[in-house]
Amino acid sequence: MKKMNTFGVKSNSTTQLRLLSACRKMPVDFTPVWFMRQAGRYLPEYRRLREKYDLLALCKTPELSAEVTLQPVKILGVDAAILFADLLLPFEPMGIPFHFAKGEGPVIENPIRTPKDVEKLKPVFPEVDLSYVLSAVKLIKKELENRLPLIGFAGAPFTLASYLIEGGHSQNFLLVKRFMREEKEAWHLLMEKLSIVVANFLKAQIQAGADAVQLFDSWAGILSPEDYQDFVLPYSRKILSEVSQTGAPSIHFATGNAGMLEIFSQAGGDVIGIDWRIALDDAWKKIGEKAIQGNLDPALPFAEPSELEMAVRKILKKAGGKPGHIFNLGHGVLPGTPVDNVKRVVEWVRLYSQKKE
Repeated sequence: MKKMNTFGVKSNSTTQLRLLSACRKMPVDFTPVWFMRQAGRYLPEYRRLREKYDLLALCKTPELSAEVTLQPVKILGVDAAILFADLLLPFEPMGIPFHFAKGEGPVIENPIRTPKDVEKLKPVFPEVDLSYVLSAVKLIKKELENRLPLIGFAGAPFTLASYLIEGGHSQNFLLVKRFMREEKEAWHLLMEKLSIVVANFLKAQIQAGADAVQLFDSWAGILSPEDYQDFVLPYSRKILSEVSQTGAPSIHFATGNAGMLEIFSQAGGDVIGIDWRIALDDAWKKIGEKAIQGNLDPALPFAEPSELEMAVRKILKKAGGKPGHIFNLGHGVLPGTPVDNVKRVVEWVRLYSQKKE
């Protein structure tokens, strides 16, 4: 792994604590900013690595995972690194092999179809089964030298269950919705097993050095508020409750959650991540006293700089300078996003949110 000698930030306690303070709704000198999928296909440095290695090789080789994690930290000057890994990594030790098909995303080789399939799922021991992830966390922390915090992450039980049952990405999530209703006992067993895996994985990342963690429930927004409350909320709440006992702040995120933000926030998390389908100030009223993360439309960094700048300023205005706002996209950076525009977003957040004495 190449030695990262500079990260475009000063090495001081303010820099290290900016994002962590915002998670706890404490005052900061300016709004912290990072991006979901800030490491990825839009960066030439990442694409060069992908010419040599497939995605799972990058995830399973700690030195490569660390290198990819640190690329955007140096290039963009963001306020946090987020671990480069994949949501599905716990599947293999559970007895569910998968691969990535070119242009199609993940393919689950033996998807769950019956209650017996759920019963066969194996427990996961992160320190053994996912040790390569924890090794990457330790390497990244060493490279960062406390200049910036590291965010660990895992997929939430519903999102993981969706992949397991659908067999990959889905347009309508019919299989998972039917399984949830027609095999209720097996569904709850599946969610319980997944919640144990995810809680242990997140706690292991924190033990290895992660300063905060994000629970990604990418597909929870396809549910009605009632279904989320009955079939999902107890399991995400269990995970986030266990994480809270470590003292590390947690971020709870889903796309499409605007219609159920009140219930979604009840599941827990120090910070609630929102997408672009709701105004930030309206969302903040719905989640109450928690911190908030978001919510620039991922398509906007393709816009002309003047239009992008205006969008950044509008979000900061809606945040009102209140403690507890972390600037981010409403989902991940899209392939093909102009790198210079992503850099500009960081610069504008710094400029327009700076707290003057």
